[in-house]
Amino acid sequence: MSMVDGMTASATSTGAPVNAPWLRALESTKPILNRPSRILPAIIDEVAERLPDAAALLCNRESMTYRALVERSNRYARWALRQHLAKGDVVCLLMPNRPEYMAAWLGITRIGGVVALLNTNLAGASLAHCIDIAGTKHIIVAHELIEAFRGAQGHLTTGPAIWLHGKDDGEFAGIGPVLETLSGEKIAAREQRSPSVSDRALLIYTSGTTGLPKAANISHYRLLTWSLWFAGMMNTQPSDRMYNCLPMYHSIGGVVATGALLVNGGSVVIREKFSASEFWDDVVQWDCTLFQYIGELCRYLVIAPLHPRERAHRIRLCCGNGLRGDVWTLFKDRFRIPQILEFYAATEGNVTLFNCEGRPGAIGRIPPFLAHRSPTALVRYDFETGDVVRNELGRCVRCRPGEAGEAIGKIAQSASDSGARFEGYTNSQDSDKKILRDVFKPGDAWFRTGDLMRQDENGFFYFIDRVGDTFRWKGENVSTTEVEHVLTAFPGVIEASVYGIKLPGAEGRAGMAAVVVDERFDMAAFRKYLVSHLPSYARPLFLRLVRELELTVTFKQKKNELVRQGFDPFTIKEPIYFNDARRNAFVRVDQAMHEQIHRGDIQL
Repeated sequence: MSMVDGMTASATSTGAPVNAPWLRALESTKPILNRPSRILPAIIDEVAERLPDAAALLCNRESMTYRALVERSNRYARWALRQHLAKGDVVCLLMPNRPEYMAAWLGITRIGGVVALLNTNLAGASLAHCIDIAGTKHIIVAHELIEAFRGAQGHLTTGPAIWLHGKDDGEFAGIGPVLETLSGEKIAAREQRSPSVSDRALLIYTSGTTGLPKAANISHYRLLTWSLWFAGMMNTQPSDRMYNCLPMYHSIGGVVATGALLVNGGSVVIREKFSASEFWDDVVQWDCTLFQYIGELCRYLVIAPLHPRERAHRIRLCCGNGLRGDVWTLFKDRFRIPQILEFYAATEGNVTLFNCEGRPGAIGRIPPFLAHRSPTALVRYDFETGDVVRNELGRCVRCRPGEAGEAIGKIAQSASDSGARFEGYTNSQDSDKKILRDVFKPGDAWFRTGDLMRQDENGFFYFIDRVGDTFRWKGENVSTTEVEHVLTAFPGVIEASVYGIKLPGAEGRAGMAAVVVDERFDMAAFRKYLVSHLPSYARPLFLRLVRELELTVTFKQKKNELVRQGFDPFTIKEPIYFNDARRNAFVRVDQAMHEQIHRGDIQL
C-alpha cells in the first residue's frame, strides 16, 4: 500500500483507495524541480517520440497527431525567433478553440516567449485594455475575430504588430504563409533561448472584485503542476479522450483539460462552444472517456430533453468545478456517470481543493498528509466593512466548523512549495491587493481568494458566494464596476448600479442593473451597445429604470435592498425589462413573464 509521510491510503466501502488520486498526483509532480529545463513542450516532445501517430488534438475543423502538433509548434517557435522575440516578450493570441490554438502557444513559449490568452468574448475598450496591460510585441488574430479586434484598435495605447491567422483580408500580414516557409523540425540548440520552469509562460486574464480584467502571471512551473497533477488525479492514459468545450483562453479549458491528457499520450476533443443538443452526439462520435465541465454546463444537460445517446457513451470520469449538490445527483444518475471529480481552484490562486470521494455539493478537501504543503484557512469576514475580521491583537479569526468565512491560502516562501505559490499579476498593485498580511502571526502572508466558504466537521469545503460586488454567471466572474463603467458611457445613462440576483434553478447570479436615465436614452440602441461592448455573460439580464440610486454617506451605492427586491413587477413600482434573446430586445416584465422565468420556461 502507498504511503506518504507515514500516512496510508484509506479505502472506501467499495475497497477503492480514497487517497489514491492524491498519491498519483503527488508522485507525478516530484521530478519538476530536479529538471528545470523540462517544460511542458519538452514533455509533449517526448510523448511524440513514443507515439508520433497517436491523436493529440481532435475537432471537426482540424486534427493533429502528436507528430503534427510538435512540428506545428516548432514552426511557431521559429516564427517567434524570426521576429527577434526576446525571452519574456509577449505575444497576444485572439483565436477561437481549435488545435492550432495550442500549437501556437506551445511553440512560442518553448523558446522563452510569453503568450497572453485573450478572452474571445471581449470587445472595444475591454479588449484593448487586455492587450495594453500585456505589453505585447505582436498579436495573432483569427480571421473570425478580426472585426472584434478592429473595434478595439481605436482604444489601444500600444502598437503591437498585427498578424492575421486564416483568410487574408489584405490589411494585416498573414501568419499562415510565413509558417509554411519554416521548418517543423526540432529546434537546434544554437537556436534555443530555453526557458526554465521558473520563467513566465502565459498571461491568463481574470476578473477581480473591481475594475477591468487583470493578467495573471503563469510560469512554466505552474503549467507543469496543473498538467501533471490533474493527470494523476484523473489517472489519464493513452487510451483516454477528453471532451473539452470550455474556452481555451481559460486555465481549465486551455491547460488542465489539454495538458492532463497530453502529458500521458491521451487525446483531447476540442469543440469551439458548448451545445446541449449536440453534446452527447459529440461524446459518442469521438468515443470520449473524460469530460471537463463547469457546473452550469451540467445543469443545462440535466434540464435538456431526453437524448437517444445520453447513456450510450464511455465516459468514465467527469472533472470540473461549480457542480451544485442538487444537480450533481441528477446528472450522475440520469447519464450514468461512474465518477465525478469536483475541485476548487483559481487561475492566479494558491488554494486548491479536490472532492475525490464524490460527495455531492462539496468542492473538496485537503487530506491530512498534504495539509502542510497547501495551508488553507477560513477567516471571519465582515460584510459591513467588506474586510476580514481581526481580534484585539490584530490577527485574523479562524472560522469554526460550519461558519462561513473567506478562504485564504498561505503564500510559500520556498520555491519547492508549488501548491502555495502566488505569482501575481502584471500590475504589482493588483498583486498586493490579493495579499493578506500579519494574518496569524507577524510577517506571514496569505492569498485572498475572495470566496466565501464553510467547512464541515470532516474537512469538506462548501462554496457559498463571492465577497464584494463580483458575482458569477455562466461560469464567469462578472465585475460590477466594469459593467457599470460600460453602462454609464452610453448616452442618456446618468448612473448605474449593477448587481447579481438569484434565480430559481440557475447557477450563480444573473446580472441586473438599476439605471438612472434622461431623455436621450434609447433602449433599442442601448441593447445593441451592450452586445458590442460586453461579453454575453456580463450583459445585464434585467434592467430597472429608477429615479435615483441610494448612496451611503461615503457615496457608495447601497445594493443590498436592490438585490433583495429582485425583479418582481408587483413589489417594484419602477419599470423592469428582461433582456430577451428570443426577440433581441429588452421586454417589459409583467406577472406572466415573471412566472415563466421562475418556472424555467424561458432560457436564460
